[in-house]
Amino acid sequence: MSRYRLFGPAAVLVAGALAATAVLAGVGAASSSTAQVGTLATSAGCGKAPTLRSGTQNITTSGKNRQYILRIPDGYDNTRPYRLIFGFHWLGGTMNDVATGGSSGASWAYYGMQQQSNNSAILVAPQGFSNGWANSGGEDVVFTDDILKRIESDLCVDTSLRFAMGFSYGGGMSYSLACSRANVFRAVVVYSGAQLSGCAGGTQPIAYFGIHGISDNVLNISQGRALRDTFVRNNGCAAQSPREPSSGSRTHITTAYSCRAGYPVQWAAFDGGHTPGPVDGCSCDDGTRTWTKGEAWKFISQFEGGTSPTSTTTSTTTTTTTTTTTTTTTTGNPPGDGCKVTDTINAWNNGLTSEIVVTNTGSTAISGWSLVFTLPGGQTITSGWNASYSPTSGQVTARNVSYNGEIAPNGSVSIGFQATHTGNTGKPTSFTLNGAACTIA
Repeated sequence: MSRYRLFGPAAVLVAGALAATAVLAGVGAASSSTAQVGTLATSAGCGKAPTLRSGTQNITTSGKNRQYILRIPDGYDNTRPYRLIFGFHWLGGTMNDVATGGSSGASWAYYGMQQQSNNSAILVAPQGFSNGWANSGGEDVVFTDDILKRIESDLCVDTSLRFAMGFSYGGGMSYSLACSRANVFRAVVVYSGAQLSGCAGGTQPIAYFGIHGISDNVLNISQGRALRDTFVRNNGCAAQSPREPSSGSRTHITTAYSCRAGYPVQWAAFDGGHTPGPVDGCSCDDGTRTWTKGEAWKFISQFEGGTSPTSTTTSTTTTTTTTTTTTTTTTGNPPGDGCKVTDTINAWNNGLTSEIVVTNTGSTAISGWSLVFTLPGGQTITSGWNASYSPTSGQVTARNVSYNGEIAPNGSVSIGFQATHTGNTGKPTSFTLNGAACTIA
């Protein structure tokens, strides 16, 4: 496998990135749809004869020419929605290093996801400026948005199953997307990362898996723990201090947190340094034999299209993680006896996001819900989270998904969507929950 001279002589660049992390603006989010958007869960490319081919792609984004490597699965079927996985390189690495797997070859291509996915995922390796991810002014986030837009307009993608992963600086970029595009990506995997590429937002939940060596002398494990703890908080996880292996043990310990339904957090600490490919039992860095690719794939493959599994238990082992999945079955939408809605709009140019919190102000639990509202003229939903939305304009009905159908008395549920607009960025003037009018706060 290629050596990860991520920082080596360029360590000063990373130190500078740590000292002056790029500040991300609320740049235009990807216009393609995201998880839990009902009929929008498949991309516009589904059913089309593709024009894209595997290999290096050129794209103009933020007025600059950039590149990425695309791998389309063997036997691609344009009627089948595929997972979409981004692999971001390290400082000094390249998109080609990620796409080929370096000296480890195909078994480590795209951090092992080419092998692990077995032609069930579309894979992307973007190229960073100066072989890094400074993300100045949010340009690398916009680059990612534009890649998504191009791929999904041409290929069949399950837009509820987008993932990002990366090592070191690439891990910092994946963390940046977790902060700013939590409603676009389903989960991220961060290998030996730190906050290097900014964190615009950083308040919404997203499934998160962090992997870090206890003896990392480039990005101390404390920096990886800090990234993890952002999403321990955001995902409503029970606080704990995960057990980590002792120096000299040459093992790894994986811990699954007990978190809010649908938003698992996982942490793997290993006895080793700054590498994404550790091997138990030796001081190796080998993408062919590493355990990380198997655990990363296990983490992201737990998610199914249009659903979010529920992580309900915490376990700690030296080699495996035990989680349980529960499903909430709703049998009807009984009317509630009181509800309150808050709606927060964040608008830019021709786009906006709407964050809606629905509170059950009644005395009985609501089991299964439908929230009806009318969008102002010119607004069209392009993506959403924590609910299915139909239709995408005019009078819209937002329905619960598998993991948030129950709203206890005084409890609430948070949903939201992204939309385009033609100038009117107003809010709906009324909301009804299961047929009953809600108070608007």
